[in-house]
Amino acid sequence: MKRIAFFDTKPYDKIWFDRLKAEYDFELVYFEEKLSSNTASMTRGCEGAIAFVNDTIDRSVIETMGKNGVGVLAMRCAGYNNIDFKAAFQKLHVVRVPAYSPYAVAEYAMSLLLCLNRKLHRAFNRTREYNFSLNGLTGFDLHGKTAGVIGTGKIGRVFIDICRGFGMNVIAYDPYPVKDSGIEYVGLEELCRRADVISLHCPLTKETHHIICEQMLAQMKDGVYIINTSRGALIDSEALLEAIKSGKVGGAALDVYEEESDLFYEDFSNTNISDDVLARLISMHNVLITSHQAFLTDEALQNIAETTLQNLKAYFEGAPLQNEICYQCDKLGNCEKQPNGRCF
Repeated sequence: MKRIAFFDTKPYDKIWFDRLKAEYDFELVYFEEKLSSNTASMTRGCEGAIAFVNDTIDRSVIETMGKNGVGVLAMRCAGYNNIDFKAAFQKLHVVRVPAYSPYAVAEYAMSLLLCLNRKLHRAFNRTREYNFSLNGLTGFDLHGKTAGVIGTGKIGRVFIDICRGFGMNVIAYDPYPVKDSGIEYVGLEELCRRADVISLHCPLTKETHHIICEQMLAQMKDGVYIINTSRGALIDSEALLEAIKSGKVGGAALDVYEEESDLFYEDFSNTNISDDVLARLISMHNVLITSHQAFLTDEALQNIAETTLQNLKAYFEGAPLQNEICYQCDKLGNCEKQPNGRCF
């Protein structure tokens, strides 16, 4: 039985992993701590590790895990910008869950837009205090408005379908357009100029870091709504804050935040957070922030557990690693040096 260290464990993580682990013959050792240089030593006696999007997998962590005999790191998420792949090459195989439920994230993005637009969060708080006034709760019809979608992978395309169901016009930006998709692709600047609502569904890379910046915000329509359920650093938070203060941005709904790693998934209700930008965003009536929960459906959690365990099984059985990633890959599965279906 292979022993696997499981980091940043939450109660909802255990549900499907505990149901499925026996059929894969794994012993999962759960740790509430995030994987970092301070906790990598906990992998001692383990042959693999499971980590999450806000863990820190840098060179020191990789070296420590290597010394402890860990040969595979299974990310139970799609994102992997928190990994030093150059340090991992020839030392650590890294696999991920490329798609767990595009519907979960796309539906959540629309729910954020609906809540923000129709002021449901404000109405809920009012009525709990027996305030039944409708003043300040006016929204707008989504029907006939233009949605600008940045990123047309599986999640982005599902979100486009949802928008069309509301009778919205849709334009999209993606450096790799999907052929014969019926999607109207435009340049990023044109998207910013035309869209009433902008929703981000792209990965975080060097090219997409702060793709929403002061320059792009300046080109947007006055009163534009911005939705982000992808990665926090796609948006320059300070620039967004200033755009909201000036009224350029009419509202923002964020399930991610660029400095979230030390905050999200934890309870800080009895302390003051030191991140002034986040604190100011949360305080604004036209900003809705949730803590990276767009993925959190029962179907997605089952898919995450199944794919993660399948990835580990393939590694230990010497099979090709279909979901492996490394720093030299242009795209997943396109690595030039991939003997036996592996990165190295």
